[in-house]
Amino acid sequence: MSSFLKKYKAFGIAAVLVALMVWSLGWIGFIKLPKDSPLETIIIVGIWWLVASFALYHFNYLKQKKTVVIKVLVLLIIALIIFGINNHFNVPDHPVVIFLMVLFWLGVFYFFFSKFFIKYKVLILLTYGLILCYFLYLRLDENYIDLYQQKALNLLIFPIPILFFIWAYEQWKWFNTLKSEKAKAELDLLKTQVNPHFLFNTLNNLYALTVTHSEKAPEVVLKLSDMLRYTIYEGKNDRVSIAEEITYMKNYMALHNIRHHKNVSLKFDHNTLPNDEVAPLLFIILLENAFKHGVEKLTDDAFITMTLNSSKKDIHFSITNNYDFSMNQNEKGIGIENLKRRLDLIYPDLYKLTINKTPTTYNVELIINK
Repeated sequence: MSSFLKKYKAFGIAAVLVALMVWSLGWIGFIKLPKDSPLETIIIVGIWWLVASFALYHFNYLKQKKTVVIKVLVLLIIALIIFGINNHFNVPDHPVVIFLMVLFWLGVFYFFFSKFFIKYKVLILLTYGLILCYFLYLRLDENYIDLYQQKALNLLIFPIPILFFIWAYEQWKWFNTLKSEKAKAELDLLKTQVNPHFLFNTLNNLYALTVTHSEKAPEVVLKLSDMLRYTIYEGKNDRVSIAEEITYMKNYMALHNIRHHKNVSLKFDHNTLPNDEVAPLLFIILLENAFKHGVEKLTDDAFITMTLNSSKKDIHFSITNNYDFSMNQNEKGIGIENLKRRLDLIYPDLYKLTINKTPTTYNVELIINK
């Protein structure tokens, strides 16, 4: 429950901010909410709450996307023009204001719910186009002024809850699809991580150590047991501590070091915040690739260098290994594709994956924004 509240705290903060803003603007007389129409007030304040919530929820995304900020500024300018016309002309339901209000909310739908707007653009534009024409017709014809005062404003508000429920239904379908894809991705990950080749080689080395009564045998059993436990039980969680991920990767490197009878340079520097969490088994994909395409195919001077740092803003992982270019030209990056798929599901628009390749070295950097 605490993790849920932490993840969606932006919606609570936005509710407080919008409530304070509405109360302040009403107190100074800048806005007037209709007291005789509570439903209209709830809808208007609710939509502002949703807009503010999504802006706060995607704050890190907004910092990186200047075009999104520009779009928000355009909406704010339209809102200021609306307030300016209302205060200057003091004409109830000014036709220009109504037109700008429709344009504003269409802009909100387009900028913040673009996929939904594009999917239903014909329905949305046709509905509001017809309503706006009818509204203007009633507003400008004196013969229908009574009908205008009774129904016209209700017509403008009527599509909003319908569109909201359609959007909510789309989100529900998307969420169920996401859960299904996430489960499949985790299953694929499990199949990848419990690598039979790695497991059998480790067991063979363990057998050799027990035959010679090596003191390393209990250590190998313990590390292998910890890895299998972590993969099976912790790998299904949404988040794990970075400290556990570091231990897992160290065990992985240690077991590889035992089974490779050649000089391999492994370096892993890490400096992370104590309570940092991350999706499980992300970095191991890159480490496994470094062993598979680098260490296992080089006869001498193989190396892997890793750094893992975290701050209040992001988590930064970097890994570099050398490899034999002639032996890796036809290799397909299945591991990288699986990693991208998981990142798209878990950290949409919140990560940056960069690959730098030379004829002798392969470097991957992953930055995850919090």
